[in-house]
Amino acid sequence: MSEGVVLAAMGGVLGLIVGSFLNVVIYRLPKMMERQWAADCAEMTGQPLAEQERFNLLVPRSRCQACGHPIRWYENIPALSYLFLRGQCSACGVRISPRYPLVELVTGLLFAWCVWRWGATGTAVAWCGFSAALVALTLIDWDTTLLPDSMTLPLVWAGLIAAALGLTGVPLADAVWGAVAGYLSLWLVYWGFKLLTGKEGMGFGDFKLFAALGAWFGWAALVPIILMASVIGALVGIGMKLTGSLREGGVVPFGPFLALAGLTAMVFGPASILRVVGL
Repeated sequence: MSEGVVLAAMGGVLGLIVGSFLNVVIYRLPKMMERQWAADCAEMTGQPLAEQERFNLLVPRSRCQACGHPIRWYENIPALSYLFLRGQCSACGVRISPRYPLVELVTGLLFAWCVWRWGATGTAVAWCGFSAALVALTLIDWDTTLLPDSMTLPLVWAGLIAAALGLTGVPLADAVWGAVAGYLSLWLVYWGFKLLTGKEGMGFGDFKLFAALGAWFGWAALVPIILMASVIGALVGIGMKLTGSLREGGVVPFGPFLALAGLTAMVFGPASILRVVGL
């Protein structure tokens, strides 16, 4: 077995572990934001805030959302525990969403690919972090239509720092202008749409995520990325409308499609996206 395959397998195992933590981030981070908003509102209005259980990414321990059963260490082994438990809680038997092991497997595959592509290097570490952030942002936005600043803004800075260190192959100037162009382009679309219709077509988090993609890939990659995101988003939105599966208000978050286009650009290169759409 070649050294590259062994390293990729090790990267995949690390990705499974990181994916397990991403499940915690995806579930808890929006709730942490809601708590913070409630605390801010209470402070501004002078209203007392009821004492709540300490809640962050580390505490309390993971537990069944139906019965409160604490998840033991052997019930939290990435992917494998889901199979051993047959997809249900060991205490109450309630069904566990298959999304949990899917997030772990997808993250594991992305990490394995990054290590196989770039080896045991800083470049692989950078792109693994990029992949993990996009997986988490995809599902947070899909669930809540939120793209937390605590993730998108560090992703912008990480892309600029990675470019400055030569880890992405993108000149720093291209990364800086990519971040600027990514933010401003969607900002202009937002205000143009709002002035014409009086409605908001997207959230400010989309601007920041697109800025992050510009920082990681450079300004020249923005056109193929936004093309792919727009086409897939339109197809999914039409499909959901035809099947009656649109959520209340008919909102389809754009962030997941930006993230998918970003991951596609990482794996195949931005130019491949233009070939797919025939440009």
